[in-house]
Amino acid sequence: MAGELPDYYFRVKENGAAVFRVDTENRQRRIEMDQIAVVNVRNGEIKPQGDRVLSAQDRAEIDAWITHRRDVLAARDVDDILRAIDHLNLVTQWAQSRATDDQLEEITDTLLLTMHDLRSVLVRKKAERVIAKAK
Repeated sequence: MAGELPDYYFRVKENGAAVFRVDTENRQRRIEMDQIAVVNVRNGEIKPQGDRVLSAQDRAEIDAWITHRRDVLAARDVDDILRAIDHLNLVTQWAQSRATDDQLEEITDTLLLTMHDLRSVLVRKKAERVIAKAK
């Protein structure tokens, strides 16, 4: 591998990551990764691995990673919604121009219920924001 390796590696898991300290300063010049903790991004919980005590440096690196990871996930959420909007537009075009009667029969009720549910949530949330802003 070319270049400087980071001191820490975060193996992403569904709700967080396994945290490893990277070591190349050994006799064989091999990359060694020592797991030092497990992190939960949702609640910020950091569990040291085994009997390990995390250093201030370890904690600072993990806290910085959690902050960055939350920002990445939040941006992905918005991007996913924007993609869903695009996809709804494509579904509309498909329904109008290419869908067969059988295809429309298969998806119409489920899609209408889904869109009704979404609309109800969006209207309620919008009303809550308007009321909160007025106070």
